Amino acid sequence: MTALRMARDLDAGAVGAILSEFVDTSDWMPRIHTRAEDIAHAARMIDLGRVHVAEDNGKVVGFCARNGDDLDALYVASEKRGQGVGAALLRHAQTVVDRLELWTFQANEGAQRFYLRHGFVELQRTDGSGNDERLPDIQYEWQRETV
Repeated sequence: MTALRMARDLDAGAVGAILSEFVDTSDWMPRIHTRAEDIAHAARMIDLGRVHVAEDNGKVVGFCARNGDDLDALYVASEKRGQGVGAALLRHAQTVVDRLELWTFQANEGAQRFYLRHGFVELQRTDGSGNDERLPDIQYEWQRETV
């Protein structure tokens, strides 16, 4: 059973490890930060109160980071992908705000399918000159439907 909760300081290592694992297992993704920097980045996001984690039997298996309407990160540990963890984290974020905006890389076709399935629409594509990785990316937006 997966439970969602606000991240705590001690979750920084697990959150950073999930982020590092994604970089390590995505052959198109350049490593521009060390694993220690990934953990430090996770700790900063947690300190700012931006991170929710998905926990399965006491182990952090996914996380999302949100800054207002910006969904800055949504990652799931490889052994839990495709099992609804990411969808649960996204649904939670969608209950808190009326609009979400995010960027994903054009090479990340799985993320594109995921966000389109969850009601996001593409706003624009870029050549990647505006991101640290220098990879072409896509901006998506979701808005709560009004009745």
